[in-house]
Amino acid sequence: MQAPVLVLKDSLKRESGSKVHHTNIQASKAVADIIRTTLGPRSMLKMLLDASGGIVVTNDGNAILRELDLAHPAAKSMIELSRTQDEEVGDGTTSVIVLAGEMLHVAEEFINKSYHPTVICRAYNKALEDALAALDKIAMPIDAKDRPTMLGLVKSCIGTKFTSQFGDLIADLAIDATTTVGVDLGQGLREVDIKKYIKVEKVPGGQLEDSKVLKGVMFNKDVVAPGKMRRKIVNPRIILLDSPLEYKKGENQTNAELVKEEDWGVLLKMEEEYIENLCMQILKFKPDLVITEKGLSDLACHYFSKAGVSAIRRLRKTDNNRIAKACGAVIVNRADELQESDVGTGAGLFEVKKIGDEFFAFIVDCKDPKACTVLLRGASKDLLNEVERNLQDAMSVARNIIKNPKLVPGGGATELTVSATLKQKSSSVEGIEKWPYEAAAIAFEAIPRTLAQNCGVNVIRTMTALQGKHANGENAWIGIDGNTGAITDMKEAKIWDAYNVKAQTFKTAIEAACMLLRIDDIVSGIKKKQAPGAGPSKPTIETEGDADGEQILPD
Repeated sequence: MQAPVLVLKDSLKRESGSKVHHTNIQASKAVADIIRTTLGPRSMLKMLLDASGGIVVTNDGNAILRELDLAHPAAKSMIELSRTQDEEVGDGTTSVIVLAGEMLHVAEEFINKSYHPTVICRAYNKALEDALAALDKIAMPIDAKDRPTMLGLVKSCIGTKFTSQFGDLIADLAIDATTTVGVDLGQGLREVDIKKYIKVEKVPGGQLEDSKVLKGVMFNKDVVAPGKMRRKIVNPRIILLDSPLEYKKGENQTNAELVKEEDWGVLLKMEEEYIENLCMQILKFKPDLVITEKGLSDLACHYFSKAGVSAIRRLRKTDNNRIAKACGAVIVNRADELQESDVGTGAGLFEVKKIGDEFFAFIVDCKDPKACTVLLRGASKDLLNEVERNLQDAMSVARNIIKNPKLVPGGGATELTVSATLKQKSSSVEGIEKWPYEAAAIAFEAIPRTLAQNCGVNVIRTMTALQGKHANGENAWIGIDGNTGAITDMKEAKIWDAYNVKAQTFKTAIEAACMLLRIDDIVSGIKKKQAPGAGPSKPTIETEGDADGEQILPD
């Protein structure tokens, strides 16, 4: 009899074979179940407490998973999914997880029958191609300029969110904001940069109805000398600077030898003249408002207020970029390089208002702003955070439509159509791949099924009726009305989804499912690298001598 060979260290755990598949599938299903109830208009909210005692109340799939701290590696990769979805298209974060969970769930029985994972993956990829083809068939192009359609679309995206009770409000905000910052790239392409040029400013207090999209920007700053400078300027000329308006101290220690007493005075005067020069260079252009990202000394402030110019200092770089975009100014790095063309004249009004207990500067009524601020008001911080998350989703959807103006039906109708189409095609799939292919078709029904569950209707009856309607791939627009659970025509109910959100959802979910299925070995407990210098720690070997003197070794 041979002695057993130890290949792996004792500290390493290794699981392999079908056991791994099962644990992965269990873990993914667990993640999907956490999120499952947050799908659809009748969704539940999740409340998450983080370590510092802060509360997050949300039903945005991504936001929930972001806060969770998971131990299982497969579950972690599920979280990555929803993050990808959020970054790519901004919506459908919940559906992705539910769909991926379902795909893995149906794969489980094939693994039990000892199908090879690659066979299942091949079938899934085939199903994905056909699903996208089916999507193309039912997609319907729209005009992104057509506001009512856009509203319907964004509303169906937000219908599943907490703010749906405020109906059009958020949808309006989102569409206004995204249409404002859209930039034409030519060739009919539009680029909408949500992160850079749309700032969401949350100010607690007031009602949600007071929220609005400003035709311009606002930021949390006041003018430098509130008493002396104007706080309201109509049609201001704005100069944006990136340089400090104060005397620069030497980088390292500078020694100046002063021989006579008067030299001291000369030194001070030079500093003053330097600042005066700077200010004069700026005032040549007769601005009404000077904004700098750096400091602004008292002296400069004095010159400005004497000239009747308002000044704002130490502004964030991102805010400065937004102002530049909004009023057409150019950010200048040195005061002596100013040109007439750098002055921003596009703004209609500069005003400092007090909201709550802070001062905010508004630069609004811009002619053709390419940046904007969404001002959110609301009762509490938590409410505002949730509204902001919903707004992000809504803006992403609006952006997706502007980029790719195609619609597919919502309410589970798309998934049902795809499922029906795949079921039909499955009969023509050759060989062993047929069964997993069919299973993938059935997995798509997870979305409408979950919608029905969350409405609390009779799931089996609803699903059977829907499958009957969709049987041969016709009636592509019949789905579930998420509020009532009734079977309705999505065209009439105006429940739509953006095409690329759906496509991305399918792709991400199936690719992830394939990736998790392909894992057949998990080795855990890889040892950490030791700090350099610390030699390998020698194991302490007890000799028989100290076995009796029972010393308890400290852990």
